[in-house]
Amino acid sequence: MEIAPTVSSYLIHVKVEKGLSANTVSAYRRDLTKFDAFAKKRKLSLETVSRDDLVDFLAGLYRQNLESRTVARHLVTIRNFFRFAQVQDLIAADPSINLESPKIRKSLPGYLRLEEVDRLLEQPNAKTALGLRDRAMLEVLYSTGLRVSELIGLRVSDLDSKVGCVRCIGKGDKERIVPVGKKAVQIVEKYLLEARPHLRGRLPGQSSSALFVNRRGTPLSRVGVWKILSAYGRSAGLRVSLTPHMLRHSFATHLLERGADLRSVQLMLGHADISTTQIYTHVVEERLKQIYKAHHPRA
Repeated sequence: MEIAPTVSSYLIHVKVEKGLSANTVSAYRRDLTKFDAFAKKRKLSLETVSRDDLVDFLAGLYRQNLESRTVARHLVTIRNFFRFAQVQDLIAADPSINLESPKIRKSLPGYLRLEEVDRLLEQPNAKTALGLRDRAMLEVLYSTGLRVSELIGLRVSDLDSKVGCVRCIGKGDKERIVPVGKKAVQIVEKYLLEARPHLRGRLPGQSSSALFVNRRGTPLSRVGVWKILSAYGRSAGLRVSLTPHMLRHSFATHLLERGADLRSVQLMLGHADISTTQIYTHVVEERLKQIYKAHHPRA
């Protein structure tokens, strides 16, 4: 049996029955498409794939200079795929069952210093509709630590200005409430009053509940947000290439540096497991080491 039809069945399974997010399904599709191409070169069918074939496939990913974390993600995808195939009685044995996961070195997440955040927030020209939207968007990202997918999924009704919080839908369609700072609320209210109606006015007769819209009046996309942030990062002269996730890292790091407890940060970030949040403690520890070396007379 060819691998491609089973891949299609598996993707439907994880989307419909397991309810995985569109981004996760897309990642699985990319990984399995790459594996299918590898199998076709070796003229392998679903039943003839062996453990050695999988080892060679993963080794090929390393030769492409992919990080161990990326290779590990491919392995997880393959394991889940062959487990599905075995449950469906499409294969007698799972060839991935004894594969070892690559050792992943925990890398410290990149984040911005406070002065860099201040410089970044000053970049949008709030006198224009797009500039006001961008300033509101940056304030919300830094004030809440939302993922970019959560940001573009926000509706106008998700913001509670009086309480100072925002409702968002995170990974696995899990809902959470995140506090929003006063400065962010003020600039978002200004955007809703002065800029969003102007941008939405370009689509008369069409309704949209999206909080942040593009110059055509339609909801912003992930790529659109990345491009906007990247441009402002360059204009602010940041030492690193700015991404939405970097503002999320900055949000968590600055909270912990000022005494927030790890459990509260975990809830605000929407991490299912606190071990995911614990990587930020390494950032704070590294920061303390730098302060110590810079200021202690015997460092």
